[in-house]
Amino acid sequence: MTIRPAKDCENMDQVRVEIDRVDLAVVKALAERFTYVDRAWQLKSSPQEATVPWRIQQVIDRVRKHAEAEGLPPDLVEALWRQMIGWFIQYEEAKLVEDDGDAGNSD
Repeated sequence: MTIRPAKDCENMDQVRVEIDRVDLAVVKALAERFTYVDRAWQLKSSPQEATVPWRIQQVIDRVRKHAEAEGLPPDLVEALWRQMIGWFIQYEEAKLVEDDGDAGNSD
């Protein structure tokens, strides 16, 4: 598939095709990121370990710098990442609680 730069799109159909292409790439990147989050909870021993404030800030600082370098509003990227990180923390906490409950069931 040929990528058409935004400046070369001549109509909304072309814009939509490119947005759909980018959306797919973003979903694939998130899917890859999720595999690491899924592994992370397995390496932790309690739900309290899911929230690591210094690491959250480190990630936010890094993505803000990437956004600036790409000409993207850092506030947009920070808002998206905070939402995503929050969801991943909830996921890890739930998996850790579930895992701890399963460990207590030695039928």
